Amino acid sequence: MLILSLPLPPSVNHYWGSVGNRRFVSKAGKEFKLRVQEYVMEYRVPKLGTARLQMTVTLHPRDKRKQDIDNRIKALWDALADAGVFDNDEQIDVLMVQRGAIVKDGACRVEIEVLDARE
Repeated sequence: MLILSLPLPPSVNHYWGSVGNRRFVSKAGKEFKLRVQEYVMEYRVPKLGTARLQMTVTLHPRDKRKQDIDNRIKALWDALADAGVFDNDEQIDVLMVQRGAIVKDGACRVEIEVLDARE
C-alpha cells in the first residue's frame, strides 16, 4: 500500500479557469500539480502503471467552512496521473473519500492499494 501525505487539492471551482469557451488548468491547479510532482520525486513514490486501484482519501480542511469533499478529487487524480503514480484515473475501481480533522493550511492523505488481478 502507498500512503501519501499531500497538500489539500484545490476544489474543482478553483482548479479550472476559463476565458470565453476555453477551459484550462488554473494557477492554483498548476501549483498543486507541481507540489505533487515534487513530493513524488522526493519520496521516490513507486509507479503503479496500469494496475487496477483502490484509493482512500482523507481531506483535512483548513477551517470550518462548508465544502463538498468530492469537489477536490479530480484535481488529486490529475496530479497523481501527471506525476506518473498511475497512468490514468480510469484505473481507480474503488474510491473512499472522507473528511478529516481541520489542520493548518489543509492536507490530504491518500492510501492506494493495487487490487488483486483476479477480482
